[in-house]
Amino acid sequence: MQEAASLSALEAERRIGVKPFICQKGSQKLLRRLYDFTMSLAASRHAVWALAVVAFVESSFFPIPPDVLLIPMVLAARMKAFEYALIATIASVLGGLAGYGIGWGLWEVVGQPILEFYGAMDKFEEFRAGYNEHGALIVFIAGLTPFPYKVITIASGAFGLDLMAFLVASLLSRGGRFLIVAGLLWRFGAPIKAFIERYLGLLTILFSALLVGGFVVLRYAL
Repeated sequence: MQEAASLSALEAERRIGVKPFICQKGSQKLLRRLYDFTMSLAASRHAVWALAVVAFVESSFFPIPPDVLLIPMVLAARMKAFEYALIATIASVLGGLAGYGIGWGLWEVVGQPILEFYGAMDKFEEFRAGYNEHGALIVFIAGLTPFPYKVITIASGAFGLDLMAFLVASLLSRGGRFLIVAGLLWRFGAPIKAFIERYLGLLTILFSALLVGGFVVLRYAL
């Protein structure tokens, strides 16, 4: 019964990014254990620190997104929703800097093995061609959507994306993502949780598509 409930929770969280490429390697059992452990931290007295740590490490190697902690924490203390979102944002951007550093200075030793572990080397090669021209936009879209952010932070360092552009794109996208989650939970409470788990990923992808489309229209219309 407990295992079935855990699998059900994982399926719900998949839509907000809890299942990165690692699942393609048959590591669902490990992922479920990590998920259960991360969820248990939300009820501990160290939940705030846990949120910061998870947001930090998820930006470079950890598979579980901070939303898994953020959602129950906000539901338990809705008046602290935006405080928690701010903590997650700051920690995630700092973690992104760590990922950038891995890609920039430790690519062969650390960065490449991480992406190979997640089965993401094909995505890394796909990004290579357009990174010089659209690197900041790629970072923004990945930071907002369920796409594994760690792939982008490491790739940004490996490709030498301008650090300031990386930081601005990371801050806007990660802050936007966490503020959306916290704001919806603050306003609507528990009834909105199922909506977030089911549709947040789709909504952020659609928003990103519209944003990119707007840039394309402006570029070629002006």
